[in-house]
Amino acid sequence: MNTQELMKMALKVREGIIMSTHSAKAGHPGGSLSAAELFTYLYFEELNIDPKNPKMEGRDRFVLSKGHTAPGLYAALAHRGFFPVEDLITLRHVGSYLQGHPDMKCIPGVDMSTGSLGQGLSVAVGMALAAKMDQNDYRVYALCGDGEIQEGQIWEAAMFAGHRKLDNLVVIIDNNKLQIDGKVEDVCSPYPIEQKLEAFHFHVITIDGHNFEEIAAAFREARETKGRPTAIIAETIKGKGVSFMEDAAEWHGKAPKDPEFEIAMEDLRKAGEALCC
Repeated sequence: MNTQELMKMALKVREGIIMSTHSAKAGHPGGSLSAAELFTYLYFEELNIDPKNPKMEGRDRFVLSKGHTAPGLYAALAHRGFFPVEDLITLRHVGSYLQGHPDMKCIPGVDMSTGSLGQGLSVAVGMALAAKMDQNDYRVYALCGDGEIQEGQIWEAAMFAGHRKLDNLVVIIDNNKLQIDGKVEDVCSPYPIEQKLEAFHFHVITIDGHNFEEIAAAFREARETKGRPTAIIAETIKGKGVSFMEDAAEWHGKAPKDPEFEIAMEDLRKAGEALCC
């Protein structure tokens, strides 16, 4: 996909996030929207995957460590062809396979069940180590939240990854600077993130997480980096793309009601029209 096509797909991912959380009357739109470009680039450009063969042995692995942003992951998976887009509106419904957090047992394309914050990176590190031990060339990607990295287990995993020189691991941190209780820096600041990860022997790249050119360049650089894992710090806006959700902590875990749903979908419609001009 070219940049224009990726931008259009990111809008479709955002529409899926809004439609699914509105239908569920629950969920986490804010952090899903901030990562829309990241989900889009991963699933439409970066990952070696096959929707027709989700368990392909040599596939790249992705772990959504901040598992509550499942609406964004599901929208990307659906548009990539892992399951019908129409199923997105069954999010969190009784009997739906699209649970509030990713479930590897029943959702095609999900490599790890997540939701307990801080644990996903450890799993990704284990996957990356397994690839090295088995002499496989698949790569492993983990998406973490900036609030999530307040968890101590994140840093245990980072220390291990750096020590083991896992250059097949890419950790992406969605730095939207807000968590459920407010500003990340006020709750328990993990900043500066870059210097901390460098101290754990990571190659660190900081980008605008909504700019596809910067995203693409960062993933290329990660592939070229040898002898140490890469961390991509993506500077983003919580609720990106929906006017009343942007940079608002209250939309961390609250679904839009009917009037808000209409406004959100109109915002995304106008953004789509602007892309076509």
